[in-house]
Amino acid sequence: MSTFWLKVAVFAAVVVGLIVVVSKFTGLKEAGKPEPKTVYDVWEQDEERLRAEPQVRQSTKRRRTPKTIEPNNTQFKELSLEDKVRAEQLFEMALFERKKGRLPGMGFKQMVDYCRQIIQMYPDSVYAFKARRMLADIPLRYRKQYNITEEELKVKR
Repeated sequence: MSTFWLKVAVFAAVVVGLIVVVSKFTGLKEAGKPEPKTVYDVWEQDEERLRAEPQVRQSTKRRRTPKTIEPNNTQFKELSLEDKVRAEQLFEMALFERKKGRLPGMGFKQMVDYCRQIIQMYPDSVYAFKARRMLADIPLRYRKQYNITEEELKVKR
């Protein structure tokens, strides 16, 4: 008699296991809930957005939100080869620190420092524009924490 109940319990466990496996592979999800993004998806979107070249504004309205800072024109100061390499290095380090800052328990301090260094050393370059865009893209609580001013976020063109 005890083997009968053991067989029933094993059969029930197998059925539940099959239901779970089938629902995972067939994509049965709750309606209306998007699949959660991984940190890698977020990093990829950040890189795509922050590496993008500046676009020329078409409208004459001055509408500016912290997430969409764009210059009025795309005339940037041309850098020498050495300056361009150094600015690119600083920008890459800032992007890396941004990725680290998105992880739990980490902050954006190093990213902010690299962006400030780019803005100070190459103020009218495309790298300064990208650094400002990166600063404008971090959450408000970090802007307050690192004392990011409106002057640092303004596009100078």
